[in-house]
Amino acid sequence: MNMDKKNAIVYSEALFGEMDGKTANGLVRYSEKYNIVGVIDSTKAGLDALEYLDGIKSDIHIYKNLEDAVQNIEDKIEVFIYGIAPLSGDFSDGDISLMKDAMRSGMSIVNGLHTFLTDDASFMQEAQKYGVEVADIRKYQGINFKRVFSGDILKVTAPRIAVLGTDGAIGKRTTATIIMQELKKEGLNAIMISTGQTGLIQGAKYGAPMDAMQGHFAAGVIEGEILRAWEEVKPDIFIIEGQGALTHPAYLSSCAISRGSQANGIILQHAPKREVMGDFPQFPMPTLKHAIALNEMFTSAPVLGITINHENMSDQEIQNTIQEYENVHSIPTTDVVKLGAKKIAAAIMEHFNLQADNSDA
Repeated sequence: MNMDKKNAIVYSEALFGEMDGKTANGLVRYSEKYNIVGVIDSTKAGLDALEYLDGIKSDIHIYKNLEDAVQNIEDKIEVFIYGIAPLSGDFSDGDISLMKDAMRSGMSIVNGLHTFLTDDASFMQEAQKYGVEVADIRKYQGINFKRVFSGDILKVTAPRIAVLGTDGAIGKRTTATIIMQELKKEGLNAIMISTGQTGLIQGAKYGAPMDAMQGHFAAGVIEGEILRAWEEVKPDIFIIEGQGALTHPAYLSSCAISRGSQANGIILQHAPKREVMGDFPQFPMPTLKHAIALNEMFTSAPVLGITINHENMSDQEIQNTIQEYENVHSIPTTDVVKLGAKKIAAAIMEHFNLQADNSDA
């Protein structure tokens, strides 16, 4: 356990491992900022959280409720993270009551929803009373939310890879993180630009909650974060987390991310067994052929790799699908969670003629 990180419990009642529990899912898999010491979900109490997600044993257990977690986690829980991302973007009365209980137990609150707790006077009075902090991630003030696109992105000579998808909550952030980590293993200075609340909660240094931007400024904000990273650390390559999907009727963030980043390469995330759009069963999933064509046309960049979300798939189905997609689309394909990102990293490095830095070898 990293002693420099605060210990955090993640709330994901009835949704851990599901689409709307994506913030909790992501934090269990990876966090630079917090030691995740448990998950609250009464429907899966007693299970190992990471083993439930990915079949990997861990020390992160799932608890029935807040009281259960406080009684059974030996280390002091310093932070309560609201790990659900409902379509409504709002809390229930029960959620507010639970977070007040957490504050009474000495926990600061981290909130990724569009409803801002810091605007609730009575809630903030409770926080002040118990000496805890409240962070609204989508109200984050560390960036210029009103930056207009300038075109200065063209001064950035490092490749900019956008990890886009065919639906929302399909695994783009997880895939982007794994690809970034693999490129770092190859000796490249890879930087990830986070574009959603989960990545920012995980501790991303660069990025912004794109769905909290005014449309006029969204492309400029993502451009500004890439430029800031370019000026500060001069990375060899950028991996840019996508949001929503160009094919999804409810989400526009992918448009701004593609335009603002001027991405010159795409990794496309797809769930082969998903039949309808997340939260919108009246809209069927697009075909992969259509999604490839749309994303390449809109972004003016090639799809360099296809990554699979393996929900409801057996290992044999994953292997068969990888072979099928590579045969049909002639694009390197893999499941980075199950099989790693070496194939995708190799495709990116070959396309941009990037050489690994082996100077320390």
